Amino acid sequence: MLKDAYRACRERLKAGGIEAADFEARCLLEHVTGMNRAAQLAHGEKALSEAQKALLISLTEKRLTRYPLQYLLGSWEFMGIPLTVGEGVLIPRDDTEVCVSLCLDYLKQKPHARAADLCAGSGAIALALEKFAKADVTAIELSGKAFYFLEKNIADNHSTVNAKKADVLTCCGDFADGSLDLLVSNPPYIPHRELAGLQAEVRFEPEMALDGGVDGLDFYRAIVRCWSKKLKPGGAMVFELGEEQAGEVAAMMKAQGFSGIRTEQDFGGCERAIIGQRDAAPNSRIECLK
Repeated sequence: MLKDAYRACRERLKAGGIEAADFEARCLLEHVTGMNRAAQLAHGEKALSEAQKALLISLTEKRLTRYPLQYLLGSWEFMGIPLTVGEGVLIPRDDTEVCVSLCLDYLKQKPHARAADLCAGSGAIALALEKFAKADVTAIELSGKAFYFLEKNIADNHSTVNAKKADVLTCCGDFADGSLDLLVSNPPYIPHRELAGLQAEVRFEPEMALDGGVDGLDFYRAIVRCWSKKLKPGGAMVFELGEEQAGEVAAMMKAQGFSGIRTEQDFGGCERAIIGQRDAAPNSRIECLK
């Protein structure tokens, strides 16, 4: 029965050290049966087929290896937007809502703004900007695996986001100077030395989306240097940040002609996102990487 399958799954996960065993058992059972939590509670006496039982056991055991729940489910929501996810793409996280919130606040008075999402991954940020700000968004992603999910999520959400497969470190020349209202990026920002010590689930995610170089700041340096002049005067640059990176990223932005720089904290009190507006032409001596 459903209720027995749920209890068995929950207890197996709990015994295996999965912290949110109740929630995850409900998620796995919904994935197997197609029944949400309310339906599971209402139809607890319903029998599972042998195939469903076997699949639930298989998924539970794989989760105990710390394989991400989101990959097992094959989908995850970000700000109410359904996204397909799987191996090769970064899993959308609630922390990124802080970054999106800064973008949306800036775009309130800018109808039909033109934006670029650099290192777009699954398309979570780009789709949110289009949905909530009606922005014209180009989402740029280099990884072939991640780009597959980006294109699928754009199509599945009937979106007009433009997906561009390119390296954000070299494709800035494809955009005219002063052509964008907003640049946003959740770049790789984990210092290389810290990758091996990440949570077990995170180590299943693509290293390409995590590794920010020796100090975690490689992409911030390159994006600020290469992309600043693509913004209109008054245009905004927004980044998601790793822990204790706000001060150094703010200094980079200030040196490149940004003002009104401010950060926003996540629920844990970490300065998770930063925004600044371009009020002067970037240093003409600094050019895009070739």
